[in-house]
Amino acid sequence: MSTQTQQTEIGEFPATWSVDRVDSAFDIQQGKQVSKKNRDGDHQRPFLRTKNVFWNRLDLTDLDEMHFSEAEQARLQLRTNDLLVCEGGSIGRTALWNNEVEGCLYQNHLHRLRVKGQKADAQFSVYWLWYAFDVAKLYFGRGNVTTIPNLSQSKLAELPMAFPPLPEQKKIAHILSTVQRAIEAQERIIQTTTELKKALMHKLFTEGLRGEPQKQTEIGPIPESWEVVPFDKFATLQRGYDLRKQDFREGPVPVIGATQVIGYHDTANVKAPGVTVVRSGSSAGKALYIEEDFWAHNVLLYVKDFHGNVPKFVYYKIMALDLTQYKQGVAVPTLNRNTFRTIEVSVPAPKEQQQIADALDSVERKCAVAERKKAELQDLFRTLLHELMTAKIRVHNVAIK
Repeated sequence: MSTQTQQTEIGEFPATWSVDRVDSAFDIQQGKQVSKKNRDGDHQRPFLRTKNVFWNRLDLTDLDEMHFSEAEQARLQLRTNDLLVCEGGSIGRTALWNNEVEGCLYQNHLHRLRVKGQKADAQFSVYWLWYAFDVAKLYFGRGNVTTIPNLSQSKLAELPMAFPPLPEQKKIAHILSTVQRAIEAQERIIQTTTELKKALMHKLFTEGLRGEPQKQTEIGPIPESWEVVPFDKFATLQRGYDLRKQDFREGPVPVIGATQVIGYHDTANVKAPGVTVVRSGSSAGKALYIEEDFWAHNVLLYVKDFHGNVPKFVYYKIMALDLTQYKQGVAVPTLNRNTFRTIEVSVPAPKEQQQIADALDSVERKCAVAERKKAELQDLFRTLLHELMTAKIRVHNVAIK
């Protein structure tokens, strides 16, 4: 295989690759405009919008419908391996159609690219556009710049695109798709584990671990040995402390913000283990468990007194109570501890609290492992996407079965 290269307007590529306009390899068609007038009619058909199209995947849970005449259906009905490219919003975002919904069409904010001839592989082309638009920003500024930036059909048609030999395109697509499937597998594990954790929390907080007979209380049936106490006797929350940017100091103590470490200090105002609840903003009501001494920022409520309860149990119990329902305000949702301090909470003895916390911990650890693997695979995917599309890694000698 030749190692000669060529310099092009979008970078240096192997001499065996060609660089040409998008419309040299694709037939391009824009969809039907959505309007009240266009919606009326007897031939209601499902159609895709930009909200359905993500990078290399489609979300078909919310399909809209409108009237398409027979002529429009013949012109706009999607076929397997059609590319759908966003004209507006996230310009260039592309997914592949695999005939998931019979007779589906698309609106005018999407372009349909259909391979013509033997120049391009459809799946490779999705990955190329992902690389060019989202990673390398090769097409930055090439859209129509108006009040709302958009990618017209003529602009899309003239975009330069790299075309390795077709067998090499297929191998590149196969490698990237393999990593994508591994990411999707981790996402399924995360979803399943999250659902398991939710179901387990409900069971453990209503039935316990010991198979005890239940007693009826003002908050429903609970195990006989459990108590019902006001929230403030279960865990007393205190608002965190003001800390301006200029007050941050070099030190080993993490300053905890809404959902993450936002800096460091030399003084801790909360001793570990700690439990916090986000007080304001979009994450209000989210619980965090902190395993080291920390400084609680004023966007948080932190547990000042556990009243002898197991901290990890308190953390899970707060999650199960869903304090988000007590948020107040629209512009900046805020959690006022006085609004829920009197709600009734069911509490077992400390030994059973620890056992329940341990059971939930094991599920949470499995979810965390899957999250880490997913993040590692996403990093690998972006690295491979860049290296393969710039020919830093060549796959022409790789045998794909």
